[in-house]
Amino acid sequence: MPADTEQDEHVFLDARRHGVVLARPLGQALLLAIVGGTLTAFVWPLAIAGAILVGIAAVTAIKAVWGWERLRLVITGDRLYVVEGTIRRRARQIRLGRIDAVEIEQTTAGRMFGYGTLLVGPLEIDHVPKPREVTELVERLAS
Repeated sequence: MPADTEQDEHVFLDARRHGVVLARPLGQALLLAIVGGTLTAFVWPLAIAGAILVGIAAVTAIKAVWGWERLRLVITGDRLYVVEGTIRRRARQIRLGRIDAVEIEQTTAGRMFGYGTLLVGPLEIDHVPKPREVTELVERLAS
């Protein structure tokens, strides 16, 4: 919960972005690890290149997971927050009473896998899991 949220404020939703954001970078990391691991079985110059590729794969995977972990959508009884960061946190918020409309943008892939972009006032949050349910929750709490 964001630091400036009142202790007695009930949290209705605390969600990370949909896991689909990890698919491409983790796929790339896996491919690099496979190529790198294969190269380490060969003689000296190729083994060094393989070890470097395995290291790049690890960094790619860690960076992807850290980026996914650091952004959260939090909905309380009074506000909607977008919280970013792990060490240094930044929270953008909008009071639910000030929300005029909530919009969902979904690609075909988004409809298939259950994610979309949520537009709430000035806030735009991409890869929100189950966007219809989130929209219904925001509209119910805002009224």
